[in-house]
This record gives sequence, C-alpha cells and structure tokens, in this order.
Amino acid sequence: MNVRWLAPLVVLLIGLLAITGIFAQETAPTEEVLVTADWLEQNLENPQVRVIEVSVIPGVYERGHIPGALNFVWHTDFVDTLQRNIVSQERFQELIRAAGINDDTTVILYGDNNNWFAAWGVWIFNVYGITDVKLLDGGRVKWEADGRPLSTNATTYEPGNVTLSAANDALRALLPEVLAVVEGETPGVLVDIRGPAEYNGEIFAPEGVQELSVRAGHIPGAVNVPWGQNVREDGTFKSVEELRELYAGLGVDGTTPIVTYCRIGERAALTWFVLHKLLGYDVALYDGSWTEWGNTVGVPIVNPAGTVWGGQ
Repeated sequence: MNVRWLAPLVVLLIGLLAITGIFAQETAPTEEVLVTADWLEQNLENPQVRVIEVSVIPGVYERGHIPGALNFVWHTDFVDTLQRNIVSQERFQELIRAAGINDDTTVILYGDNNNWFAAWGVWIFNVYGITDVKLLDGGRVKWEADGRPLSTNATTYEPGNVTLSAANDALRALLPEVLAVVEGETPGVLVDIRGPAEYNGEIFAPEGVQELSVRAGHIPGAVNVPWGQNVREDGTFKSVEELRELYAGLGVDGTTPIVTYCRIGERAALTWFVLHKLLGYDVALYDGSWTEWGNTVGVPIVNPAGTVWGGQ
C-alpha cells in the first residue's frame, strides 16, 4: 500500500465524520420531538401511538379531530383547578392512564393556534418524566389545509400502565428564581414571548382575555421575541438554523440558562419547546408569568409606555 495517500485519506474521513456529526446535531432534535403530518397519517392505527388534541378554542375538537385522537382541555386537565399550580402528579397519572398510555407509548400532541397549548402539554408531560412526546409539526392548521381526514367519533382505550416521575423542578421557574435572575444573583436570560404592545406596556393584555395584571410592561432585562416568530405561515416550525439565528441575534444562544414567560404561562411553552427541545438549550418555563409578576408587591417592572392600572 502506498502510504503517501494514507494521511490525506484519514484527514478526509475525519472531515466527513465531523460534517456528519454537525448535521446530526442540527437534524436530530426535530426528528426526536416533531412528526410530520405524513408520518402521523401513516401511524394512526399504530397501537403504540396515542394522539391527543390540546386546542385553545372550545368546540374545535368536537367539530372534527384527527381520527383516534383524544381531547385534553388545557385549563382543567393540565392545571390544578383549585390552586394556581400545574396538575398534580397523581391526577395527571390518572388522566393519562385513562387515555391508554403505557410506558412504551409514543404520545403525539397537536392543537390549534400553531400548537400553542399543545406545547404546554409537552411541557407538562416532560415535567413528570414522560419524554417520548412529540408535536405534530403544523398542528391542526396544516392537517386541515392538507385535506387530511377528520373524525367526530369518540374514542376510548384500555387503561394504560404509565408511571410518572416526581416533578422535574429544573424545567420550571418560580417567582423567587426569576427575581434572583433579575437581581443578578443567579445567571440567566429572560425571554418575553408576548407581543410588542404587551411587552412595552401599551396594553395590559390582548383584547378579550380575563386574566389581568394591575401593572403593564415587562420583567427587567427580558428580551422580546413574540412567539409567532417561531413558525412559518403554514404553522410548521422554522428550521433549526433559522431559529438559532433568530435568538442568537438577541443574545439568547444557550450559553446561559434561559427562562421563558408570557401572560399566564401557556404561550411561553411554545418558545420553551423551540429553545429546549429543538435547540437543546437549558430552559425553564415561568408559568406564573406576567399575571403573577405584575400583581406581586415589591418586584420591579419596566414600563416604557408609562401606563398605570386602568390605562390612565
């Protein structure tokens, strides 16, 4: 063998492996946490796949849903209705066992509004240790736009055997932890995913919502990346490269722990999903969000618009 060619060959192989590794890092996250509409339609009869709709608008599921999908209601199934808290471990295990979910089940979540609250569902599943949970890329919007089948039939399943873990506190930020970031006691970057008018304090909340704060504005130091910038017009997520560039341009590059928040916590779950599940960053969701922060005595805010309670 002519050894003159050995060194260049080794260099070439190393280069190819490096490129392959980079490509895998860029593509693997989406493959692990997203499924396409084509894949889901081909797996609707797969007994190891369970599909759950989590939509914002009441009645959407009943008018027609992906065949075999179950309906989880975000404001009763994912929260404790008597406390300002997420659903308890015991109650959530009862709920998902009733949905026929086993320890080896792959759970697919989807919903309206570009998977707003479906992403909240992914967060809840992950908090309790269930990680084989994926979003349908494009959600209801793309599924319906493609003309794919919908059903009005109610579906029931044999009870499952899934076992939840204790809540993973690393995925959730509480008010004292957010305050520690604001005051510089712990490292972190805050991402406010609300619209610019909310962020700047021009409005207290989007028109027609019930959950309000007595103060308008944003948490000091938070950068504003409205949640809609994460998706394309058809509701699918932008590429990993586009998303990484979007956030890096505002100093959110994964080198520092991240906290996402919105008004009541659910919209921020979509950005949590992008930053944590697609980009692989260290991210916690502050589900208390602006309704807690803006109503809390003794914590600072930034209010460029200068509004006060009552909009005066």
